[in-house]
Amino acid sequence: MRVVQFTEYGPPSVVHVAEVEEPHAGPGQIRIAVRASGISAGEVHVRSGVWRDVLPTTFPCRTGVDAAGVVDEVGEGVTGVAVGDEVFGMTDLATRSANADHAVLAVWAPKPAAWSWAEAGAITGGAETSTRVLDLLGVGDGDTVLVQGAAGATGTIAVQFAAARGATVIGTGSAHNHDFLRSLGVVPTTYGPGLVDRVRALAPNGVDAVFDCARGALPDLIAIAGDPKHVVTIADFAAAEHGVHLSHTAGGDDTPVGGRDPMALHGLGVAIELAGQGRLRIPIAAAFPLADVAAAHELSESPHAPGRIVLVN
Repeated sequence: MRVVQFTEYGPPSVVHVAEVEEPHAGPGQIRIAVRASGISAGEVHVRSGVWRDVLPTTFPCRTGVDAAGVVDEVGEGVTGVAVGDEVFGMTDLATRSANADHAVLAVWAPKPAAWSWAEAGAITGGAETSTRVLDLLGVGDGDTVLVQGAAGATGTIAVQFAAARGATVIGTGSAHNHDFLRSLGVVPTTYGPGLVDRVRALAPNGVDAVFDCARGALPDLIAIAGDPKHVVTIADFAAAEHGVHLSHTAGGDDTPVGGRDPMALHGLGVAIELAGQGRLRIPIAAAFPLADVAAAHELSESPHAPGRIVLVN
């Protein structure tokens, strides 16, 4: 079976397809023939070596958490799903390996018929993360939320989930992505110097919560929110230095970035519900064949790709 992996830190060219033994569904798991799987921005940072000091890895490192496909094995104790069903979900975070011909899923849900395979393969992580962080921030009807990095893979889902809760959403992004953000119901602004003043002009009554999907701007984000407790980041490992919560679901004794948060798996149901109401778009920046994974990683490092990048089989 083909699987994507890398055996050293480096540029996109180090990630490649390898031949390995097929995995099989264990108790409480299912296996799918993968039709599409997501490229994780976090894994791109790990592969590049940027996060080597905070998220050490062992080689070879297989990639991919989100996937969608057709069930071909059902593990012991699993009910409610059968061989031949179309599903989307995620692998165990410790093993990953979703970027492959077959993937073992630890979490899954029925694929809505309206979604393409690319959309279904791209949504799980964004839905879980968005729900988890918005829950932590207590975002609800009438709130004003700033999403830093709103045009990214997670940001594009987070802004829609926040709007579905009744919040007014301000999102940062490059100027060329502003029309795209407006199409998602976002009030756009640029990031960088002057952010505090720009956001205050857009939200004269203040911002209730900040969801940071990027990194490097925590002092400004705290100033906008008025208190570090109203900011949650998923990308900035300097969070503790600023009194900000870094939300992640990676765990284990080798993760030196604090305790993990419980996964918000009800986010999959939220995605299905919003899709059924016509209130969720899953922006796909590009889709690549599995063999072109290096090109997919290269595009992922570009600021010009709004939405999620996927691999298709």
